[in-house]
Amino acid sequence: MSAIVNLSDFEDVARTTLAPAAYAYYAGGAADEITLGENRSAWSQWRLRPRVLVDVAAITTTTTLLGTPVAMPFGIAPTALHGLAHAEGEVAMARGASDAGLVYTMSSLATRPVEDLVEAGIEGPRWFQVYDHRDRSITADMVARAEAAGCRAIVLTVDLPVFGRREREIRSGFAQPDASGYGNFARYAAAGEVALVTAGLHSSQFTWAELDWLAGLSSLPLVVKGVHTGEDAALACEHGVAGVWVSNHGGRQLDRVQAGADVLEEVVAAVGGRAEVYVDGGVRRGTDVLVALALGARAVFAGRPWLYALASNGSDGVGHAAGIIRAELENAMALLGTPTIGDVTRAHVTRS
Repeated sequence: MSAIVNLSDFEDVARTTLAPAAYAYYAGGAADEITLGENRSAWSQWRLRPRVLVDVAAITTTTTLLGTPVAMPFGIAPTALHGLAHAEGEVAMARGASDAGLVYTMSSLATRPVEDLVEAGIEGPRWFQVYDHRDRSITADMVARAEAAGCRAIVLTVDLPVFGRREREIRSGFAQPDASGYGNFARYAAAGEVALVTAGLHSSQFTWAELDWLAGLSSLPLVVKGVHTGEDAALACEHGVAGVWVSNHGGRQLDRVQAGADVLEEVVAAVGGRAEVYVDGGVRRGTDVLVALALGARAVFAGRPWLYALASNGSDGVGHAAGIIRAELENAMALLGTPTIGDVTRAHVTRS
């Protein structure tokens, strides 16, 4: 771990430890992977405008997300099948996040069921991601289980009415598990209600009209993930969501959509303070986090770097990754002249 000094270093290690098909599944994007590449490069198009002669003797990275205190505005986005990276899977990821004081968003397509986090005694802040399913009772049951397991928000992924065409996965021969390979769905498979999670459950018919139904399933705040435009951000707010998450699914769905860094300000303007705004896609540096905050995001999330950290050294790898990004963020905040997260404003960035 001492040789890993930034988040990108974890991918070099994971490439050698993961099975080739598993790496292709984690790393690949849709079609020509144009959006996958631009997710990263878009952050580099912004420049920081530091202020000098500011007292930065004490740097504080803490903030709150949906009222929950967190160590920094950088969290773990929902990603599937952590068991491909480490034997403990999502339990190890959640443990590393909890120890670091970060929000961990568990995917409904996890290897382990959400109840395992409770049994493992993990107490850190966690959210739970869901899709809409053809059998609405499964969606309702997922939400109820997440709430019972101590999750503090429901994250609805809205950019996957169908799966993107991920050619790297196709070439690698990666095969999705059947329902029994997904911990949160094992009970439904055992009951004979579904054959394949990815083919038999996702609905392509969910619309804004059904969003109120989902929001009414629990008292937990609802976050809509996968928003690309100001128009949809405004609609989400009209339906009373607590959070709007700018995401293109890591470039894994529709190729040639804009990077999160390029649509963030449009979404923030449309939300107009009615909900918290988050963004993911290509974030690898503390300076990326600062740019996102300056453009109006409440927090930044990432997926792949955490998977690679998990593959490198389990929960300790996750903790090491958190320590790296926190050190980068503290250093950049001091040099930018912003001792607290709330000090970062639009005046601190400009387009190159």
